[in-house]
Amino acid sequence: MSRKITIEPVTRVEGHGKVTIQLDDNNQVAQSRLHIVEFRGFERFVQGRPYWEAPVLVQRLCGICPVSHHLAAAKALDVIVGAGTGHGLTPTGEKMRRLMHYGQIFQSHVLHFFHLASPDLLFGIDGDPALRNVIGVALQHKELAVQAVMMRKYGQEIIKATAGKKVHGTGAIPGGINKHLTAAEKDFFLNGADPMNIDKMIDWCHGALDFFKGYHAQNKDLIDKFAAHPSNHVSLVRKDGAMDLYHGVLRGVDANGNKILNDVDCQTYLDHFDEEVKSWSYMKFPYLKSLGKEKGWYRVGPLARMNTADFIPTPLAQKEFEIFKAYTNGKPNGMTMHQHWARLIEILHSAEMMKELLNDPDLMSGELTTKGTKQKEGVGILEAPRGTLFHHYRIDDNDQIEMANLIVSTTSNNKPMNKGVNLAAKQFMNGQTEITEGMMNAVEVAIRAYDPCLSCATHALGKMPLEIKLLDANGKLIDKMDK
Repeated sequence: MSRKITIEPVTRVEGHGKVTIQLDDNNQVAQSRLHIVEFRGFERFVQGRPYWEAPVLVQRLCGICPVSHHLAAAKALDVIVGAGTGHGLTPTGEKMRRLMHYGQIFQSHVLHFFHLASPDLLFGIDGDPALRNVIGVALQHKELAVQAVMMRKYGQEIIKATAGKKVHGTGAIPGGINKHLTAAEKDFFLNGADPMNIDKMIDWCHGALDFFKGYHAQNKDLIDKFAAHPSNHVSLVRKDGAMDLYHGVLRGVDANGNKILNDVDCQTYLDHFDEEVKSWSYMKFPYLKSLGKEKGWYRVGPLARMNTADFIPTPLAQKEFEIFKAYTNGKPNGMTMHQHWARLIEILHSAEMMKELLNDPDLMSGELTTKGTKQKEGVGILEAPRGTLFHHYRIDDNDQIEMANLIVSTTSNNKPMNKGVNLAAKQFMNGQTEITEGMMNAVEVAIRAYDPCLSCATHALGKMPLEIKLLDANGKLIDKMDK
């Protein structure tokens, strides 16, 4: 008899989602789906608002990655005020924004790896759920927990110094930035008492990488095989092929490393991307037009960025990048759990970039803004922690937003996450007749690897219950678990 398993909500992710898994008469997984049960309305909310409000408004999508939306919107409006695609921002404007952005990447990646993902590594996928959480990490791995808190604090202080506030700041404005870095702020970040200085952050980044590589050496089956699958990959790269998390051209590669999106201008993204709608989810399914709906889906995020970039332009992260690439002999990496490895390399790169920027005198003086010939439309794209983030706005003659389109990172990862759910479900649930907590968590681990931000991809309405039911083909309750 066929059965349906529901996991609602998915835990240790930002936002609300559920998973349904259909087992056939032989207890084999016949279908599995990740459902996003929130609805996002921000593209409608901002219509009719003055365009200069967009960077402040749209970041309310999320309290975890507001900086990414703040900056992507500001980059789109740079184009509208004539400062985006021509001569660009002033050196001070761009470098202050970059410092803000790398602070965001740093703190967000730290939050995800140490607080949300590490419990599965430290205590096991089927470990005691009472211990397999951030509290368990703090109790049994105190030094690791303290490092995580202090690293995240450092990134948030960088955001505060550049955006005015740690959450929902106002630093980026159309055409630039609204403040300089002060001498006191610079000295604090470079030379603050341990551990609040950039050299300690870099040291801890190396420690995190050593921890992961050591764990990987002892758990190759989990890290290499769990929910692994080939895919296309998309990200921004610098024009010379270097990783650039703030600005660049769009590049895509397939599972064999062939370019399927050849360094195209961000302003032309609509020529290359489209989105499919499914009846069972509020989240769309983006794909590359040239490959179509069936073959054109792709991954974004840390793993994709490692697969699309030719090199990383900071020396310490470049060494780690070379080790990462050598593991697959230079071929694109489709191992889902290697997202964590890639994420830790990006933490190190972000720390190196922050150190470089903090030593740049342009942050403390120089013109903050610029503008040129006004445009009616603009696109802003950057690499958010979770992947490539698209913001697109069009204004009317009254300077009001008449169209907004957002493709957020988690939306692009929708199809890959669904594939991961299916692979994990088949691995752990095929032939099973009862629900176990570890079995359900395995499915969540596949989703969690992408660090999904479901509130960004949608918008929350209501309260989501935490209840799992196992039903037979007639809808009769067989088993029930409150998680």
